[in-house]
Amino acid sequence: MSYTVAIMGATGAVGTEITELLGERNFPVKKLRLLASARSAGKTLEFAGEGIAVEELAHDCFGGVDIVFASAGGSVSREFAPSAVKAGAVVIDNTSCFRMDPEVPLVVPEINPEVLKNHKGIVAVPNCSTIIMVLPLFPLHRKFGARRTVVSTYQAASGGGAAAMRELYEETRALVGGEDFKREIFPQQYGFNLFPHNAPMKDTDSAGYNEEEVKMMVESAKIFGEDMKITATCVRVPVMRAHSESLNIEFERPFTVEEAYRVLDDAPGVIVHENRDANEWATPVDASGKDPVLVGRLRRDKTVANGLELWVVGDQLRKGAALNAIQIAEQMIVDHVI
Repeated sequence: MSYTVAIMGATGAVGTEITELLGERNFPVKKLRLLASARSAGKTLEFAGEGIAVEELAHDCFGGVDIVFASAGGSVSREFAPSAVKAGAVVIDNTSCFRMDPEVPLVVPEINPEVLKNHKGIVAVPNCSTIIMVLPLFPLHRKFGARRTVVSTYQAASGGGAAAMRELYEETRALVGGEDFKREIFPQQYGFNLFPHNAPMKDTDSAGYNEEEVKMMVESAKIFGEDMKITATCVRVPVMRAHSESLNIEFERPFTVEEAYRVLDDAPGVIVHENRDANEWATPVDASGKDPVLVGRLRRDKTVANGLELWVVGDQLRKGAALNAIQIAEQMIVDHVI
């Protein structure tokens, strides 16, 4: 069986990655419709050897569509996803719009595919930094019981979209050439610099955390289906794509580092990537364009009884967004819930 697929935000960084991955994974596409804003309408993008014209996104353009991959921003999803569902499509949403809606499953297929059967037309893809963290954290938690997790992220420009990637490139080129540069996306110099994530600061009970950090904490609890003690510090670093994360996990139960390596060796979507003898560990360059999340540098935290440190790197555009969305659709096809 094949499906009519639409991509909202088709010309953006995640949208173009979805188009590419649909072809790479031989997804059963009967017809592909590319939807974007009026300024992108009429552009032609290639899929499966043919050029497909981009259509302007409108409420009446979902007729006959089976699956919608939405990656045009939260406000766009909020406006147009209900129209897609009303037309009979399933929406797999890559924005923050529906993630914490109790009626919407929040899914990483390697962790909680069983909740897909409860969907009511919309399924949410978690934040990129959350996905990259939970892939190694979940199997370790299941084996040893994570009492508390401290995560620091080193996030690439790709998390801000194609415009952010262009700005990093152009600013870096200007700095190398000694030229003036006017930033439009980021509030501070990004080339040859880093700064705490530019997501808006949260108020009330999350005072002091920004939205990116809060997403990692609350989304993980929803995915795991239980309260999780997670605290996050998110940082923008001048990397084009692929996020890095440092995890410090305190477990309920004793473990050995060798046991932790074995757990991660068996974890779906995770690859141990390191050369300990050469002191070489996974980098964003290693992870860019790759599907698995790369882990390594496991070692005991000697300040607590059952503490583990590890290093994690994952491609933000692939497993952090586009790939996870397509895997959700693939799982729904297998489970006959689409």
